[in-house]
Amino acid sequence: MSKKLEILEVNKAYYPHIGGIETIIRQYSQELGKTGGAHVRVLVCRDGRGRTIREKMHGVDITRAGSFGTYFSCPLSLSFIAHFRRMAKKADVVHIHVPFPLADAALLLSGYKGKVVVSWHSDIVKQKKLMVFYKPFMRYLLKRADVILTATEGHVKHSLYLPEFRDKCRVLPYGIIPDDYLSVPRRPVLAERATDRRCVKVFFTGRLVYYKGVDVLLKAFTRVKGCELFIAGTGELGEKLKKYVSAHVMESKVHFLGFLPDEELRQAYADCDIFVLPSVAPSEAFGIVQLEAMVYGKPVINTALPSGVPYVSLDGVTGLTVEPNSPKALAEAINRLAGDRELREKYGRAAALRVKEEFSEEGILKRLYDILSE
Repeated sequence: MSKKLEILEVNKAYYPHIGGIETIIRQYSQELGKTGGAHVRVLVCRDGRGRTIREKMHGVDITRAGSFGTYFSCPLSLSFIAHFRRMAKKADVVHIHVPFPLADAALLLSGYKGKVVVSWHSDIVKQKKLMVFYKPFMRYLLKRADVILTATEGHVKHSLYLPEFRDKCRVLPYGIIPDDYLSVPRRPVLAERATDRRCVKVFFTGRLVYYKGVDVLLKAFTRVKGCELFIAGTGELGEKLKKYVSAHVMESKVHFLGFLPDEELRQAYADCDIFVLPSVAPSEAFGIVQLEAMVYGKPVINTALPSGVPYVSLDGVTGLTVEPNSPKALAEAINRLAGDRELREKYGRAAALRVKEEFSEEGILKRLYDILSE
């Protein structure tokens, strides 16, 4: 192409902010820029309060708009609207990641007439009162969008809002770059922390917040035998979860690892025997962590949420899917896999193959670029 495609990626936050969507946007921004056919700029809000920050990271131009803080899980920023108006004028296509009410408002107020692609990551689940005010903006965005991307068919099927716009929707899964994971040097980072190194190692990673269901996982673990649980991540429920472990005298078989840097986190995936994603609400729309475990050939236990989660790791194929918010069902699934090494290995092989065939970033990025450049 004689002219690079100018892409503006818009989201609440960007790396080093930790989150599945932030991981995806980082991949999109860095890898699309490497194609030679696109120039990517990123507009997000900065973490916490403070003035606007501009920086370049791995070839990506990033504007972190000044913020007054976060309210109802959404940053409050007046400068974001001004930055959106200025940066959108230079864009061939604006790619907005939602839910993010501030972006909807910025698009409406900007006067931008170009192409808009929306990545719909999930419905707003928790802030139902906010929907009274937000819904008109959201409907404007969906009507305005040229294309709506969802990671699975389940995102459309189970959404309260997308079926009306089904003709605009296209499924584009999230992906990972397998070589980035498989090239990391192996180290028994979980076994080193285990009380009994012969145990079956069960691993969870994610923010310690309500919808992740870690409290359900801990209740399940009171019924689990022969396993130790390793929890990587931080969040508002951290202290409460630790108190539960202490009250139930499980310190010897539940280990809180805190934040793990990328390399150590990947070593933990490689070292575990079972990966568990016990989420209890559709706020968990996909669960990229499932892919990160599956690429190492690990079986996954997930929950049958009305979202994309059970479309990633398939029940009876790459792991087990259980009823959400059921400690009993979760414990039974863990005990079943823990007691059957052959079944774990069978599911693990299928999991690694599924990532390679369906969720490899290279093919997904090509499809994304084709959509953005139509």
